[in-house]
Amino acid sequence: MNKRITAAAALLTAGVLALAGCSGSGGSGGSGSSDPIVVGSVNTISGPATFPEASQAAKAVFDQFNADGGLNGRKIDYKALDDKGDPATATANARELVGSDNAVAMVGSASLIECDLNKKYYEQEGILSIPGIGVDTGCFDSKSISPANVGPYNDMTLTLTYGSEVLHMQDICVLLEIAGSTRPTYQAAIDKWTKATGKKPKYVDDTVPYGASDYTPYIVKARAAGCKALAVNPIEPDAIGQIKAANAQGWNDVSWLLLTSVYSENFAQAVDNAGAGVYVPAEFYPFTDDNAVNKGWRDLMTKNKIPLTSFSQGGYLAATHFIQVLKSIKGDITRDSVSAALKSMKPIDDKMIGTPYTFGVNNNAGWPIVLKSGTHKWEKVADDWFRLAK
Repeated sequence: MNKRITAAAALLTAGVLALAGCSGSGGSGGSGSSDPIVVGSVNTISGPATFPEASQAAKAVFDQFNADGGLNGRKIDYKALDDKGDPATATANARELVGSDNAVAMVGSASLIECDLNKKYYEQEGILSIPGIGVDTGCFDSKSISPANVGPYNDMTLTLTYGSEVLHMQDICVLLEIAGSTRPTYQAAIDKWTKATGKKPKYVDDTVPYGASDYTPYIVKARAAGCKALAVNPIEPDAIGQIKAANAQGWNDVSWLLLTSVYSENFAQAVDNAGAGVYVPAEFYPFTDDNAVNKGWRDLMTKNKIPLTSFSQGGYLAATHFIQVLKSIKGDITRDSVSAALKSMKPIDDKMIGTPYTFGVNNNAGWPIVLKSGTHKWEKVADDWFRLAK
């Protein structure tokens, strides 16, 4: 009997010790643990439409944080996976990071499709996500996901509104590249513009593909429809192809109302003839300004040889926002404590964004910029943020 009691006591002691070493929810150790804090992201890094800079920028932020000592000596183990634009891979990536790697949060993601696919899983697992670049509809209609960027839908409303109300453009047509279930959300963005201004598109073509080798047929149809301005939602290579198709047709007086996705130095260098101008509502403070607002981001990106784009701005901000919230947590760093801190966070006011970041609140501000023909240089065309009416 005494032997059995002694054995039971030994097992109980071992169990208590094992529980003491457990990480708690999210697989991360308590505040006194030296275990890494696992943070994940799902990204479209390869495929027809890619966003590699966001997770690269987030990694650079976390690497710098770790080099500076981390969180009381604890390092962030950042795991960025490539979904290749494939639904099955995007789903598997989320389950690997959340279920197997026990990430405490998802930060800096940039994917064509992953938010819509994984939002219910994130909610089920009690994990929150701060994408660097929110793309699909699910990034903006889920309580578990809150991107650092304005997003393509508010971006579309911003560019249409600026074009019609500030630049007084007439006969604006809309060309849409559609991925997944985004068509209704883009329509809602157009309808929001119509409701606010009373204006409607002269023509809409939602059959424009990602990564086409030749956009001439779509440009020819738009010109024949009498369009004087084109509002388009392309990624950078596609926009270059569309503008060059217009150039080849001699359509040199068309204005372009594009999204932040084309705002890069590479795009400016690639476009010789921008027609009547390429206008973009930059989702973040214009990176072409080499000033104190962008200095931290610019220096870190340059050091790590990461392209200076709006995508890298988004990844940088998502990671810096997360670190600020992480530092506010008292006690254990777990998935539960991180989620609670994000949901109760105070707004982060950063001059790189037009609306203070709060988890669950969408940004609605863009800074108007223009690329004129022959300049190869983006220029600000406003002294402040352009905001949508709430």
